[in-house]
Amino acid sequence: MSSAASFYDFKPLDTLVAPRRYRRMLRHWLVKVVHGSTACICMPAVLSNIVVPAERGQELPLTNYRGKVVLVVNTASKCGFTGQYAGLEKLYQSLAAKHPDDFVILGFPCNQFGSQEPGSNDDIQTFCQVNYGVTFPILQKIDVNGDKAAPVYEWLKSEKPGLLGLKRIKWNFEKFLVGRDGKVVNRWASTTTPESLEKEIVAEINKKAE
Repeated sequence: MSSAASFYDFKPLDTLVAPRRYRRMLRHWLVKVVHGSTACICMPAVLSNIVVPAERGQELPLTNYRGKVVLVVNTASKCGFTGQYAGLEKLYQSLAAKHPDDFVILGFPCNQFGSQEPGSNDDIQTFCQVNYGVTFPILQKIDVNGDKAAPVYEWLKSEKPGLLGLKRIKWNFEKFLVGRDGKVVNRWASTTTPESLEKEIVAEINKKAE
């Protein structure tokens, strides 16, 4: 289990302290935003439509989101819940308009549930943009359970276990809400729609960062 105290303490490889069994796999899960031949960070639409490009493979430390409220979702392109991308984008745009620079959604594609995310990172980006107009960051494909689970997901599950105290992610499109202080506020099952979360997310946005 990671020693990180908050969501934002997960850092690039050269500064991350993690158990030995994770060190060999770190380069496979470091947070990256891939778009074509570049990586990009998408700014909220209310501020700008500018996409800030960087070289492919650039690491994106989660400290970039310190002070924001973050909704973390494990996603898949061939799932019965894939239509939630539309709700997630609607939620993202709605809150960006009302609370500029205070909220972000991070999508982590995962192929562990019924092999429903088989494509490459580029394939996933194209699918999300063409079919759902997704503008929030869709990150590099990772594992969320098992020995190769990304440490950030090991931490999320430990901080907010599910029903009956079970930590394991059960299916695609489970959701974690992280507050401005980097602590996990809530966790929801796949069946919880993005639109139903807006009230709770707004309440968290309205809290002052400690």
